[in-house]
Amino acid sequence: MKPNQSEKRQKFRELAESRTNRAVEAILRIGNLSNRQIYEWDDAEVKKVVRALREAVAVVESRFESPKGKLAGGFKL
Repeated sequence: MKPNQSEKRQKFRELAESRTNRAVEAILRIGNLSNRQIYEWDDAEVKKVVRALREAVAVVESRFESPKGKLAGGFKL
């Protein structure tokens, strides 16, 4: 039996909420790396991290516009 439109919408909402909350928590944990008493970093490294996050968000946005976009490879400093 095929799921109807309201079931698809409900599934989307459940998954979107769960995955978005996990992503936001992960991003906030990245922010914890700003503690200079524990970690050492330079501005170039921070810019690279932020750029990777922005690019990932841009890919998500583009996939909702055209479901073909994908993020190539993983992140490396």
